[in-house]
Amino acid sequence: MPLHQVHQESDERPLAVNPFYAAADPAVEMAEAPPKHRLAHAPLPPATAYQLVHDELMLDGNSRLNLATFVTTWMEPQAGRLMSECCDKNMIDKDEYPRTAELERRCVAMLADLWNAPDPSAAVGCSTTGSSEACMLAGMALKRRWAKRNADRYPSRDVRPNLVMGVNVQVCWEKFCTFWEVEARQVPMEGDRFHLDPQAAAELCDENTIGVVGILGSTFDGSYEPIAELCAALDDLQERTGLDVPVHVDGASGGMVAPFLDEDLVWDFRLPRVASINTSGHKYGLVYPGVGWALWRDREALPEELVFRVNYLGGDMPTFALNFSRPGAQVVAQYYTFLRLGREGYRLVQQSTRDVARRLAERIEALGDFRLLTRGDQLPVFAFTTAADITSYDVFDVSRRLRENGWLVPAYTFPPNREDLSVLRVVCRNGFSADLAEMFVEDLARLLPDLRRQPHPQTRDRKAATGFHH
Repeated sequence: MPLHQVHQESDERPLAVNPFYAAADPAVEMAEAPPKHRLAHAPLPPATAYQLVHDELMLDGNSRLNLATFVTTWMEPQAGRLMSECCDKNMIDKDEYPRTAELERRCVAMLADLWNAPDPSAAVGCSTTGSSEACMLAGMALKRRWAKRNADRYPSRDVRPNLVMGVNVQVCWEKFCTFWEVEARQVPMEGDRFHLDPQAAAELCDENTIGVVGILGSTFDGSYEPIAELCAALDDLQERTGLDVPVHVDGASGGMVAPFLDEDLVWDFRLPRVASINTSGHKYGLVYPGVGWALWRDREALPEELVFRVNYLGGDMPTFALNFSRPGAQVVAQYYTFLRLGREGYRLVQQSTRDVARRLAERIEALGDFRLLTRGDQLPVFAFTTAADITSYDVFDVSRRLRENGWLVPAYTFPPNREDLSVLRVVCRNGFSADLAEMFVEDLARLLPDLRRQPHPQTRDRKAATGFHH
């Protein structure tokens, strides 16, 4: 969440009120138009307040045309109705809302089964506000397990725990390391490898490593990291050194794609070294923002002292979360979607999305001005850059010009050791149809003649060229 600095104008202009918005006397209500940076003295009629906020929000981008976000931008009306019926329920109150708690429990059980937990009934998990919170919880569990194993020497001034990951991880992992005082050891990109290398990750591990994070679907280019190979490298490390390093799989997106489209890919609890997995229900779980899920292989993987217990219907309801109060709407919507689609429904939706991504990538490659880094055949996401012979414009110019047509496409530079590479990334989600993809290609093709006529790229400051990162 961005931090906002309060901007106070010495001569502050109040919000302008259209006379038609006034509920009674237009002249009076226009004279009493509310200020923007302080509370007004008097209340407004609800219709007027609604219209003022509604009009300002029209200047936001169209979420359906936002090809930067992984977050779900379309759900069925029935799901929307269920969410509106549950938005006033504080789901932390398990006693007061036992059925919402039960739907959360069922979702955890379904995910444990989907991710091949050895005994789904023994797996433990919880909903979160998103994958960022889920990653924090998983990291806390890794650190606590490591601390208990090393109680004879930690805490100590000379011992600092570390977490190994690729440089392509989402920023939440860097936040975790900063907030919980863990050293982040990152495997850099090299050449055409844009994510973690298993052997390089194993070489960064030592007796202070709390775990290794593998990403099932990098936000930089949509590629899966090789989780099975990572576990094999850590198995070999244990054989040679005795170090037993657990793996957490950040399946923010791929955790709800691979089980349906890549069933033969072994990445989940079938690998004994995988201790925990997270996903974003609000990404390819197909739910509006704010729901994520964190699951642990069994009770041993989640230290008991991190779990708080609430009496629920005379029984025991364990809770593990950073947030406390939050609405039950997103959890209910997740259960609705699981119930509505089932395995076959999810497979059809994700296959359709992948088909759109692959076809769109092919069409963009056929334009001749671009080189694909990925093709949308893992996550329905692909990254591309300008061809080697294109010198008149860059990816930042393309992103800026596409925005003129309403398309929000991020352009950004890759991290170490590939800062020389700048790309555009397209995220295909449910609701981004083949027809919309066709319109996107047509708009992109129309821009190219103008871009080719530029004497040079227009971008002066790449950091300021886009608000997108990854």
